[in-house]
Amino acid sequence: MTLRTELQRSARSIIERDSRVATGNFLGIVLGSGLGGFVESLSNVVEIPYTEIDGFSKTTVAGHNGTVCVGEIDGTLCVVLRGRVHLYEGHSPDSVVHGVRTLVQLGATAVIVTNAAGGVRSDLGVGHLMVIDDHINLTGSNPLIGTASKELGPRFPDMSHAWDPQLSGVLFEASAAAGVPTARGVYAGVPGPSYETPAEVRMIGILGGDAVGMSTVFEAIAIRHMGGRLAGVSVISNAAAGTGEPGSTLDHEHVSDVAVAATERFTKMIRGALATRDQWWEE
Repeated sequence: MTLRTELQRSARSIIERDSRVATGNFLGIVLGSGLGGFVESLSNVVEIPYTEIDGFSKTTVAGHNGTVCVGEIDGTLCVVLRGRVHLYEGHSPDSVVHGVRTLVQLGATAVIVTNAAGGVRSDLGVGHLMVIDDHINLTGSNPLIGTASKELGPRFPDMSHAWDPQLSGVLFEASAAAGVPTARGVYAGVPGPSYETPAEVRMIGILGGDAVGMSTVFEAIAIRHMGGRLAGVSVISNAAAGTGEPGSTLDHEHVSDVAVAATERFTKMIRGALATRDQWWEE
């Protein structure tokens, strides 16, 4: 079975549960740790467990519900991946990106990926949102390694403008207009699951990373490989190791709690962006 066929089967599983997605023209959103509550802002929601979708993997990390949610917000159809699977769970890179590839296969107008991240740059406060302008892949791998999937995209995709500058600007301006503390920066993706050492955080800062996390970069590569339009938002959930209070420790529960508290701010950002939809939406 080819990769394209696998994606078509996954897409068909979703369409069979909700025909609204059959013609594409929707906003795809990937919700990272703690942001699952965004779904509560949607109306007319149909929720489909990953276990009931051909090709999707079960999530195992707290804060990642593992469902596809189809619903509407302010008149715009959204297909939301409520949680993701990660490389550190033992999944292959192909499994990690299968969900976002399915969104592009279904015809998403754009995909917004989110995550909880550690702040490397000193001005990124806990709870702030950071619109992703670029990324650094420090995972040591890539979802395009292996046999070329020519039916999906080119063997050597250009990543010069992976993160759509227009959509990123819209998200930043919408958030600022809503009074939400927001910055822009570079996301560094690491494999995890251990948090970074102080020396690693210093290295990431020297390399140009502003925030660091354990997801997102594979998804970005896969979306752009297929020609999808991409933007991203990090919730700064903690000061990365060595940059916080002396003696402080990092744990996933705290990371998720901060993201949960930021859900309302993220929702304001999305609503603000959709209020200017006629300026950036491409049918």
